[in-house]
Amino acid sequence: MERFSFLRLLHESANALGITGVVFVLLAYMLLQLGKMSAASVTYSLMNTVGSILILISLYFYWNLASGVIEIAWLLISLYGLYKSTRLHFRHRAS
Repeated sequence: MERFSFLRLLHESANALGITGVVFVLLAYMLLQLGKMSAASVTYSLMNTVGSILILISLYFYWNLASGVIEIAWLLISLYGLYKSTRLHFRHRAS
C-alpha cells in the first residue's frame, strides 16, 4: 500500500487549489466592481490573500516566473490591505 504524505496530497491537488485561488481573487474583484464589497473591507483583503496563497501553492508545483512574480506582489499588497482594514475595523468597534 502506498503511503500518502501531505506534500504528495498538495501536489495532486495543485491545479484544484490554484483554480480555487483564482475564483477567490476574481470573485472579490467582481463584488468590488458591482458595489457589493468595499476595497477597505476585511473580507475583500482576506479573499485576495487566501486566493493568492492558493495560487502560490499551485505555482510551487507548476512554476511560471511571471505568475510567481505577480502572485507574490498580490499577496504582499493583500496582506497590507488586510492589516489596514483590520486596524480600521477594530478602531470603529472601539469608538
